[in-house]
Amino acid sequence: MKKILFTKKIDEQLVSNILGGSFYCEYIEAIRIKNRKVKPFNVRGKSIIFTSVNGVKSFFENGFVLNQDFTNRLCFNRVYAVGIKTKRELRKYGVNTYKVFSYAYALIDFIINKANEECYIHFCGNLALDLFNNKLPLQNISYRRIVVYDTELLYPEINENYDGIVFFSPSGVRSVLTNNDIGQAKVFAIGRTTEDELKKYNIKNIITNNEANLDGIFHSIKNIEF
Repeated sequence: MKKILFTKKIDEQLVSNILGGSFYCEYIEAIRIKNRKVKPFNVRGKSIIFTSVNGVKSFFENGFVLNQDFTNRLCFNRVYAVGIKTKRELRKYGVNTYKVFSYAYALIDFIINKANEECYIHFCGNLALDLFNNKLPLQNISYRRIVVYDTELLYPEINENYDGIVFFSPSGVRSVLTNNDIGQAKVFAIGRTTEDELKKYNIKNIITNNEANLDGIFHSIKNIEF
């Protein structure tokens, strides 16, 4: 039986149903999220970027309002999302996404090549990577980043050996790998930015889910040769 560590607590019954009896799974929390109090301001006519579920939640909890009336061009907000979970969270608030991308890199490429005249506001966490800020202003694209939640690294200790470890975010990678040696474990990454962070720690055996979702990770775990 192969031993898998998830660096985020997810539905254990769901994991058991999908992976079956061939895997023994454990779960730790690598990060803690706390929403910031941000005074809402008018985002009239701006294009809005969300790259996480937490960004969506904090945006609305702080009282921000989106205009989805596309007949009013001056006030309408185009909403861009990274990840299917982000899109689903937006739907809970009745928001339709204009474009959804699996990776931040894909959204950046789209903005630069096909939507470079819009003015963007990105609602994100304090540890969000500077991908947008490093790319868009250089192309004379209006971009503003608003931090609406804080990510605290918990630095959990890993005292056992695992056949595989699943990472969900760059901040989760930093939290776990700062003080732990994961040996020869196969490493599963959700998203390209998570993969890039793993490479900073000289991790070699990375299996990245191209669709950036759990289904892809489960498929990889079941089909990889340990």
